[in-house]
Amino acid sequence: MSQFWSPLVHNLTPYVPGEQPKVDNLIKLNTNENPYPPSDSVINAIKSATDDKLKLYPDPNADILKKRIADYHDLNANQVFVGNGSDEVLAHAFQALLNQDKPLLFPDITYSFYPVYCGLYGIEYKTIPLTDSFEIAVEDYNTECGAIIFPNPNAPTGRLLGLSQIETLLKTHTKQVVIIDEAYIDFGGESAISLVNQYPNLLVTQTLSKSRSLAGLRVGFAVGHADLIEALERVKNSFNSYPLDQLAIYGSVASFDDEEAFQETRTAIIKTREDLTHTLEALGFHVLPSAANFVFACHPKYQAEEIAAQLRKKAIIVRYFNKPRIDQYLRISIGNNSENQALSDALKQIIKN
Repeated sequence: MSQFWSPLVHNLTPYVPGEQPKVDNLIKLNTNENPYPPSDSVINAIKSATDDKLKLYPDPNADILKKRIADYHDLNANQVFVGNGSDEVLAHAFQALLNQDKPLLFPDITYSFYPVYCGLYGIEYKTIPLTDSFEIAVEDYNTECGAIIFPNPNAPTGRLLGLSQIETLLKTHTKQVVIIDEAYIDFGGESAISLVNQYPNLLVTQTLSKSRSLAGLRVGFAVGHADLIEALERVKNSFNSYPLDQLAIYGSVASFDDEEAFQETRTAIIKTREDLTHTLEALGFHVLPSAANFVFACHPKYQAEEIAAQLRKKAIIVRYFNKPRIDQYLRISIGNNSENQALSDALKQIIKN
C-alpha cells in the first residue's frame, strides 16, 4: 500500500465487476449484458450525433433525455435525474440521500456495490437476511433505520417483490428514503415508477444497459419527487457537470423512441429464460424463480465452482460467487438461442461425466 494514499483509500474494499475476458469465440454469460444489439434507430442516432458538435461540451443537464424519460413514464422532467450508468446514479444517491444518522438497510444477499458505497462515504449499514427461499420479507425491515435500498428483482437471486409489498414498506417508512434499484425490472416485473407521485420518499433507479442493449453507452436514471432529484443534482454538479456525452444522450433518446425494438428484445429474453429454466431443471438443477435476464441455479450433486470451471474449459463463462449462503449457486445470464444451446449441451456433458 502506498505511503501517499489518503487514510480513506487504505480501508476501501473496491467492487469487483464481472470478468470481461478477451478470448475469441467466448460465450459470455457472466455480466447480464443483453445478447441482442441495439436497434438500428439507436445506431443511426449515434452516427448522426457524431458531427462537428463534438468539439463542444454536451448539454450538462441532458434536457432532451430527461424530457423523453419523463414523457415515457408520464412524469415531469424535474422528476428525472440521469447519470453515467446507474452505478453513478446510485453513488450520488448514497451520498445525497442515504448518508443518515441511523443505519441504511439492505439485504444480506444483494448488489455487492452497496457496501462498497457505504465504505466510500462512511455510511453505517445493516444487512437484513433474505428468507430461506431467498426472498425479501418486507416485515423484516420494520426496524429503526436511516433509509432502505434493494434491487427489484434482486440481484443475484432474480427474485421479484410485488408492488403491494413495496407499498407496505413505503407506508411503514414514511420518514425514510426508500430506493428501489430496478436494473432488471423490464424482464418480468412491474415498475415502482408508478408509485413515485404517491410517495415523496420513493426513488426508483433504472439503467439502459440491460433491456435496451446499451451497456456500452453507460446511461442510467432515477425518478422520484422533485426534492429528491434536486439533492442528486446538487451532488452531481459538485462532482461532474457533464456525466453524459452527446452520443449517449442522443442514443438513449432514440432507444425510448423505438418501442417496438425494445418490446421485441425483452420478450425474446423472457422466453429464452423460461426455456433455459426448463432445461436446467431437467438436468437436476434447482432454479430460483427469476424476473431478470439471468437465472440463479444450483445442483444438489455438483459443486457450483467446479461446474463453472468445467464450463470455462469449454469457453463458456458464468458468474460464481464465493460468498456465504450462495456459494453453491451460479448466476447465468440469458444469451441468445445459440448461446443457450451451447450452454445446455456443455452442461449435459459435464453432468453426464
